[in-house]
Amino acid sequence: MTPRLDAISIITADLAASLAFYRRLGLDIPAGAESAPHVEVVLPGGQRLLWDTEDVILSFDPGWERPAGGERLGLAFVCDSPAEVDALYAELTGAGYAGHLKPWDAVWGQRYAVVLDPDGCGVSLFAAAAPK
Repeated sequence: MTPRLDAISIITADLAASLAFYRRLGLDIPAGAESAPHVEVVLPGGQRLLWDTEDVILSFDPGWERPAGGERLGLAFVCDSPAEVDALYAELTGAGYAGHLKPWDAVWGQRYAVVLDPDGCGVSLFAAAAPK
């Protein structure tokens, strides 16, 4: 058997803040999930995105320490158009989330931007660049 990627896990300091951010990106996270010790959603491709709080991780791995510096996780969300990248970036930064890279036309043919989730993880927003 060949192992298959099934899930991506986010360890968060503030579950409610993290879930609110990812809901704004369109993920269907059940109402009331903020009070659960573990949350997961199935993504359109069948993989799962999981959230655990630092306290839950420490309960079974007492030696765990929050990684410091650099990106610990990178997620990328495809948008339908360059305008949607711009609008979503504006919506998220307008809601108080930190912008890391303002929307720009990348040399690889995409409109691209990066915002930071509440735990400081970079979340890329991208779309195929408009034809020139």
